Amino acid sequence: MAVVIRLTKTGRKGESRYRLVATEKRSRRDGKPIEFLGWFEKTTKGIKKEINRKRYDYWVEKGAKPSETVAKIILS
Repeated sequence: MAVVIRLTKTGRKGESRYRLVATEKRSRRDGKPIEFLGWFEKTTKGIKKEINRKRYDYWVEKGAKPSETVAKIILS
């Protein structure tokens, strides 16, 4: 099973709210995740985020590949 860390979209139309999840690569974007790792929100005032870094590091150690967008969010 190939695990990937990516964003799933939540919220109403026109809002940029995302959840950071660990999920199987072949599953849909908004399908059932293996684990919820945090959230990310882009607003006019800036970026708000809350990420469980311990669990993120755990999944990366186990071989999960973060998407390009998730890698950028983690570094910022």
